Amino acid sequence: MVINSYSPGLHKLVTLEVLQKEKLISSENFIIFSENLIHQYNLEKVGVTIHNFDNNSFTISICLKESHICIHTWPEFNQLTLDVYLCNYLQDNTYKVKEITAAYIDYFEAKILKDFEINR
Repeated sequence: MVINSYSPGLHKLVTLEVLQKEKLISSENFIIFSENLIHQYNLEKVGVTIHNFDNNSFTISICLKESHICIHTWPEFNQLTLDVYLCNYLQDNTYKVKEITAAYIDYFEAKILKDFEINR
């Protein structure tokens, strides 16, 4: 029996507590920060969908050639959920997923409420 050691990629799912509400209502600043991360880690953006809600919370999905980054904010609860997934098609991107997630945690100056890693 042949066992394939290929892993499609790491998927990080975090729920964060954020005390600076302005960061939970500024989709523009999140996009600017994300664009910088995408450039820093040599990722390729293929599309972005942004929805701003009436309470100024936002949902953003950034589609990458390598997979995606998604966020949903709840300023009324001082929380957000973040989803970072990069596939390993041409290289192992595990460290990038972990570093990008850590960069977002630093950006939001957040406390981690839930942290899941799924090896696909």
